[in-house]
Amino acid sequence: MSSPAPVLDLAAIRADFPLLHQEVNGAPLVYLDSAATSQKPQAVIDAEVSFLTRSNAAVHRGAHTLAAEATELFEDARATVAGFVGAAPEQLVWTSGATAGINLVAYALGNASIGRGAPASAPFALRPGDEIVVTESEHHANLIPWQELAARTGAVLRHISVQDDGSLDMNAAASVIGSRTRVVAFPHVSNVLGIVNPVADLVALARSVGAITVLDACQSAPHLPLDLPALGVDLAVFSGHKMLGPYAIGGLFGRSEVLEALPPFLTGGSMITTVTLDEAQYLPPPQRFEAGTQPVSQAVGLAAAVRYLEGVGMDAVHAHERALERQMGDGLRSIPGIRLLGDAPGAERVGLWAFDVEGVHAHDAGQFLDSRGVAVRVGHHCAQPLHRRFGITASVRASAALYNTADEVDVFLDAVSGIRSFFGVTS
Repeated sequence: MSSPAPVLDLAAIRADFPLLHQEVNGAPLVYLDSAATSQKPQAVIDAEVSFLTRSNAAVHRGAHTLAAEATELFEDARATVAGFVGAAPEQLVWTSGATAGINLVAYALGNASIGRGAPASAPFALRPGDEIVVTESEHHANLIPWQELAARTGAVLRHISVQDDGSLDMNAAASVIGSRTRVVAFPHVSNVLGIVNPVADLVALARSVGAITVLDACQSAPHLPLDLPALGVDLAVFSGHKMLGPYAIGGLFGRSEVLEALPPFLTGGSMITTVTLDEAQYLPPPQRFEAGTQPVSQAVGLAAAVRYLEGVGMDAVHAHERALERQMGDGLRSIPGIRLLGDAPGAERVGLWAFDVEGVHAHDAGQFLDSRGVAVRVGHHCAQPLHRRFGITASVRASAALYNTADEVDVFLDAVSGIRSFFGVTS
């Protein structure tokens, strides 16, 4: 019998986040937009400031003391963040975020398709008629790069449909993933639906036909205990600013044999061994994929964010956020005129709900909530095909993090209950 997850010391946690302690429009701020970007604890802010004021230097280049110190901090940060997702340091490529990571993979596969990196990269080459499979629930960042790769290579882009309750249609997945499938890209957690997708089942389907898997872990890394190698995915991306870290930093995880076989996407300094006027030889991963100036202070800040999350404990974070998710879901279901997206019975979820307010545009609903001090996301959340699937153009999304409280959810629900009457919608 497993022991219950520890209860979070919310007062202590909230004290670590300076931005939370303010009023917005005359009301205490209730920040429920962490799926877009999370707030930063003081430890992350201090880590970046400390690096910039004490250790700032170019990494991997200089022989002077500051350069050595900066390089050590940079690579220590890589080891820390890699360990957080269960990976070895050499399996973590720094990127500017998840979007950059997915584009890196898509363009590397495109380079393999024109023979770059052969013979090692040959198994990853796409030919006309090969298939790339995504889901109907993708963030545009995990859709458009694959559209572009298909256009460049003649591959066919296919998708796994979403059922009415927001869950992936796994029967459709079994029929879509077939002998011509070369890539299966999908979210660990939809940024609109909040549902944890069946990674093991999708990986098994991809492996059965020899396809590689690319996981968008942006909405899982901040909220779930995460072991990417144990999940069996070949490649995965996550974004620092969604997991208490700085902007302009993210990670690309790759199984070692995959990273070693892929040709680079960006080229230039920092990723080479020997260069002549006619050709160049490239470093092994991860440096092969890290051309140019490195995001050093951001990496140091992200490592501080990871240490903060580890100090709280990801099991405790997930349990706390699941409690808030249930409170939000139950409360929203009780409000007339609210339609939840992805309300799949019994689904594993993170603390996120998107919903439609009958008779009120999402932007108007969001402005009303903001007038009450409640910060939520409105729009299509970079997932237009998914909103089209549910017959709407936009939704309101409330997303919780470890620093949110049950009292804040009550404030949010009370505000939502007043939206329709404020706009004169009575039916």
